[in-house]
Amino acid sequence: MRVTGTGHASMRIDTPAGSILCDPWVNPAYFASWFPFPDNSRLDWETLGDVDYLYVSHLHRDHFDAAHLKRYVSKRATVLLPAFPTSEMENELRELGFTRFLKAPNEEVVDLGGGLRVMIQALTSPTDGPIGDSSLWVEHDGVRLLNQNDARPTDLSVFTELGHVHAHMLQFSGAIWYPMVYELPNAAKTAFGKQKRERQFDRTWRYINDLKADHVFPIAGPPCFLDDALWQFNDIHGDEGNIFPDQSVFLAEYAKVGGTNGVVLLPGSVAEVTASGCETTHPVPVAEFFADKVAHLEEMRERKRPVIEAEKASWRHPEVDVLGEMRRRIEPLLEESIYLAKGVGGPVRFDLVDVDGSGAETVESIVVDFPGRQVRPYADEKVRYRFRTERALIEHLLHVGEVDWVNSLFLSCRFSAARIGQYNEFVYAFFKCLSQERLQYAEGWYDEHERAVDAEDITLGDWVVQRRCPHLKADLSRFGIVADDQLTCQLHGWRFDLASGRCLTSVGHKIRAERADEQTPKPVVETTT
Repeated sequence: MRVTGTGHASMRIDTPAGSILCDPWVNPAYFASWFPFPDNSRLDWETLGDVDYLYVSHLHRDHFDAAHLKRYVSKRATVLLPAFPTSEMENELRELGFTRFLKAPNEEVVDLGGGLRVMIQALTSPTDGPIGDSSLWVEHDGVRLLNQNDARPTDLSVFTELGHVHAHMLQFSGAIWYPMVYELPNAAKTAFGKQKRERQFDRTWRYINDLKADHVFPIAGPPCFLDDALWQFNDIHGDEGNIFPDQSVFLAEYAKVGGTNGVVLLPGSVAEVTASGCETTHPVPVAEFFADKVAHLEEMRERKRPVIEAEKASWRHPEVDVLGEMRRRIEPLLEESIYLAKGVGGPVRFDLVDVDGSGAETVESIVVDFPGRQVRPYADEKVRYRFRTERALIEHLLHVGEVDWVNSLFLSCRFSAARIGQYNEFVYAFFKCLSQERLQYAEGWYDEHERAVDAEDITLGDWVVQRRCPHLKADLSRFGIVADDQLTCQLHGWRFDLASGRCLTSVGHKIRAERADEQTPKPVVETTT
């Protein structure tokens, strides 16, 4: 099995029975904030895109690059389609010209012929990607590969049961806006960022240990930030709280926990994976490339500057009545929302600013009032969340009818945020679901989730707790750690106070727990036969 690195989470997998191109991303994403690093724009995409199969793991724009898919990927390719709850991915790919689809049943092996077999695990929580994420398992002639990209399954046993995996591709770096955009003292940002960075690596080590593959490939990040306003987010400034460590940092951190089987793929690297080994060739030496990281970034910044400026020029739409359009689009969704609106539980404020040579001035403040089910001008009340961003960005989102403000505005990091109280996942879940199809799915998911009864208990230290995490049902027998009467689920870093059951990370999600020496005996149920 030959694996060609094509940048970020993208790779081309070649076997004698067929070729698969995964997640090709080249063009800037999220309001021209994210670029692939190392740069992959100079690869021979005409050749790389001539494949038998296309796999796009999910709709995040650093995985789903519409312009690149339309121009460079053969429309003769069969799309390996995850079993997502909505039809958005198929619809978007059909608009780009793809006509051949293999709708893979979730977690079922599909025989593509010639000894080539695949399986796709689709994750379908509203918090998984933009309504869904997935992983791809590939087997040919006894060689097995798992492309986990940046999916976060609670369990990898579905893959281990299919046989020993030889190549494991997975995310290790940040792909979020926290904590950089929050209006906090620098010391607090560094502390929170350091915690986030450590959790990222801890989660990665756990996945690696679960699968026990012969070779581990760090992929799916980090992006690089080439706009001058975002340049500080690159991990080149000696900031221990930076959440975007690169592949060379991965190798160093992996070595600290005993990892010796890491393989880095630069764009153009080729790994020949067999059941007995992995031979990799690179366009340039990996260590040499990352030693010159700053120079590479500075060269990219100058080369991509016209691209960024052209993107910025397209955002402004002064003809858009922002308040009126937000009312028209959001108020009907507020009326239909039960779980998300209740979960947010308060007003959310958007401060819109105009940027000119003298700085940024707030020109309008708009509140999305979740309890009141309305969008209105800000009235000097306390708000649960406050976002401050350029008016032009909101104008553009409304102009193009964007249904996912998370997969656009928030991932761009072109905003600042403040909040009262804990993180609230429902805020971001709602702004990911600005269409009836998405909203109805999310409401149904939360309804089913809230009604589910988790009766199985486990013992962790001095506590008996429910086995599944209240957040996204991770198995706490594997991901749960108890210290100082607090439980941390290492899959997403959520914490719970065991004495009260209260979630310390977000609103809601109470856990069932009691001390082992105080556990109430369960009633005995007598049965007759």
